[in-house]
Formats: sequence, C-alpha cells, structure tokens
Amino acid sequence: MDIWSADGEPTGQTALKSEAHRQGLWHPTAHVWFYTDRGEILLQRRSETKATDPGLWDVSVAGHIDAGETIREGALREIREEIGLEVPPTALEAIGVFPSDRQHPGGICDREFNHVFLCRLNSPLNQLRPQEEEVAALRLMPYTRLAEEAWGLARPGSYVPHGPKYYGTIIREIKKRL
Repeated sequence: MDIWSADGEPTGQTALKSEAHRQGLWHPTAHVWFYTDRGEILLQRRSETKATDPGLWDVSVAGHIDAGETIREGALREIREEIGLEVPPTALEAIGVFPSDRQHPGGICDREFNHVFLCRLNSPLNQLRPQEEEVAALRLMPYTRLAEEAWGLARPGSYVPHGPKYYGTIIREIKKRL
C-alpha cells in the first residue's frame, strides 16, 4: 500500500499492510456507507477471524487502498470483493476524510486516513454476496437507530469505535439525502 505522511500527503513510499501496521505508518483506506430510500443503512458484522475489531458491526464496506490505486478505485474494488456488488464510479459521493490512529492487540498500530463515501443501495439485501473471510453478516438498520447506538454511544462494544464526529457526519449526510 502507499504510505502517507501524518499530514495526509503521499510520501512516494510503499509497504506491505503488515509492515505498515507494525511500524504505525499512515495509509489511505476507503469507507463506503450504503443507504436506502427508506432511511436504512447497510451494516456489516466483521468476521470473528479479523485481527482488528472482530465481530463488531461496522461500515457497509471498508478496505485498504492498494499501492498505485486511486481512493475511488479502491472503494469500488472493496465493494465488489466484500459484498459482490458492481456500482458505477459516479455513484460514490465523497463526504470527508477522517484520520484514525488506533492501537490493537497483537502490536497493530493502525494509522489510517479513512476516505468516506455514501452510496445509494438499489439492490435487495438477499442479492448481496458477503465475502466469507471478511464479513460475518449483513443487515439493514434505520439510520435513527444507528444514531442512537453508535453515535449516541448507547451500545459501546457493539460497533467499531470510529468516534462521535465520524458517526455524526455519516448520520447527518444520509439524513440530507432522504
């Protein structure tokens, strides 16, 4: 993956994901939040075998950007890989970049710039194909419930802790589109 500076600028260097996490190197990721016209948000439960945040509910689709790949290309690839859905590049609406600096068990120092997109979900849930090694389950949840449980911190330990600013932005931006 490409390595970035702490200021969010590409350095021209690359590293394996394992190396970036061991050394705490900053790198880009893509987060895609799918929502329906009915005000539901697609959530994924992370596989129990994941090294970080196993079994927690999280963003619809997320992943690391490969070296030389644009953020949008990486987001589209992750959508295909994690839920088996093809979407046109124009369907992704960029809503912000959120730095994240978290320590995980096993010596993982995860320093990411999460590039966040929204995308309208036009396919029924039963047509999505979750990637077994990444995704334990998919579900649709009313955005108001996500606001209470994740942004409102009513259920800590159930969701990946992206923080109130992150979740607040997601909820507000989805609400604007309904």
